[in-house]
Amino acid sequence: MMATEVLEEYGTRQRLLNSDRLLAGVLIAPAIIYIVALMGVPFVLSIYYSLSDVTTGGTDAPFVGLANFRALIGDPTFQQTLYNTFLLSGMTLVVVLVLGTIQAELLIRSFRGKWLVRFLILLPWTAPVSLSVIGWLWMFDSIFSPIDWSLREAGLLGHPGALLGPATNLYWLGSGGLPMASIILVNVWRILPLGTVIVLAGLNSIPREVEEQALIDGAGYFRRLFQITLPMMLPIFGIAVLFTFVFTFTDMVLVYILTRGGPANSTHVLTTLAFFTGVQGGSLGQGAAVALFMFPVLTALSAIVLMLIRRREV
Repeated sequence: MMATEVLEEYGTRQRLLNSDRLLAGVLIAPAIIYIVALMGVPFVLSIYYSLSDVTTGGTDAPFVGLANFRALIGDPTFQQTLYNTFLLSGMTLVVVLVLGTIQAELLIRSFRGKWLVRFLILLPWTAPVSLSVIGWLWMFDSIFSPIDWSLREAGLLGHPGALLGPATNLYWLGSGGLPMASIILVNVWRILPLGTVIVLAGLNSIPREVEEQALIDGAGYFRRLFQITLPMMLPIFGIAVLFTFVFTFTDMVLVYILTRGGPANSTHVLTTLAFFTGVQGGSLGQGAAVALFMFPVLTALSAIVLMLIRRREV
């Protein structure tokens, strides 16, 4: 009897050790623990903080319910911030998709020096964000801007009949709508390489025999582009949309270095407003409430894009 029990126990252990389900659980457990520790705990804390009046200078966290969210909805600064966030994300998305498709169409062709062109196009994405944005900060300088100097030398700025006006400088980061336009420009410059690589991968995945058959049938470039290439690349465009929107929506470094939300809080996005409200302003509860506005938007966008990609693939 004892020998039979030992054999059964040994067989049970062997089945467990040979179980693919157990092996999968063991292998994926560290990743799950890491994600829960890195994202789950801060997310739960942010929900707790958003429902309280906790500050950086105190230890108490009195429960206030949805008071922080109600205060934000009626705040003109938050309304402007929400508009800026969607404007930055939407404009970046449109320009990156258009320019990324054009660049990918050019890079897929064979020409001399293609490796150098690819390297130069990818350079903005490989450079550290903070260093590259500091370089743009110098280019937008109110006095020594090389962009303004080029415009003056071209006769577009600095005299009464100039196209851009008689002023000698445009004050990119402090005048009218130029600060937001400058942020969009830098964000497009930074994310365009990623969009180009994604679209280029999609172009390379299109079966060559499909385009060859279209050529044999006499289809021109634009007919092939709009009836073959773009329809077959819709899932790839979905991935580009998702990555571009998420990276832009959650980025803080760009606005923080260029304008710090100014002038007069006119260029804040959700990430910078959450930082300045919660960390520098000391109101952790309101800062957490600002940050949580990103969660439902990104969740809904990700679900819609992934659903559309799945339907298109099927």
